[in-house]
Amino acid sequence: MDFSVIDVQLVVTLLLLLLVGMGPKIALVPFLEKTKHYEPETQRAVGRRMVVTAVVTAIVLFATGALLMRLLHITAGAVAVAGAIILAILAIEMVAGPGKKVEEDAGVQEDPSRVAVYPLAIPYLLNPVGITILIVASGEVVSIASAGLVLGLVLFVGALDYLVFSNIDKVAKRLNPVTLVISEVVFGILLTAVAVELMVFGLRSLEIIAGAKH
Repeated sequence: MDFSVIDVQLVVTLLLLLLVGMGPKIALVPFLEKTKHYEPETQRAVGRRMVVTAVVTAIVLFATGALLMRLLHITAGAVAVAGAIILAILAIEMVAGPGKKVEEDAGVQEDPSRVAVYPLAIPYLLNPVGITILIVASGEVVSIASAGLVLGLVLFVGALDYLVFSNIDKVAKRLNPVTLVISEVVFGILLTAVAVELMVFGLRSLEIIAGAKH
């Protein structure tokens, strides 16, 4: 990702990646399954805590990502490959059985504040795509303006998440279960494709493969 010139293409690309990486879609079904036995107020509180946790984590990752890569002697390519593997696992679960895993766990009452942090905030809301993009962007931003762009878009997507999950009881009433399951499968397939792209980017950055074009 080239941050030397801030243009519409960069903004749109980064926004779309962050919508995938920390937007509400991937977290929606797990959230509904994990919180379906909670009272509406508790459900909304879990949603707010989940979003705040994910956004704060995203900002910390962006602020420290470049330093972490230097300290751990890892590259953006290695981060991309690792993110691709985890994302592929999540995406395959979405395709194989939407909500299946969380349904199996939903019978056990868990501490709402703990559930909000894991697994809802991480890795469902702030998922491997978001983590990878933020760490890579941390090492590639070249100016205060480019850093401000990333932070601004993180806060924008976080505001969208907050709007959805702080009103989740109202949103849930408007969701058609059949449509939700179908969209989960379709989105899982698209995320698998994103995982492949991340893997190719990572392998190309590590010079394990050559000649591939994004």
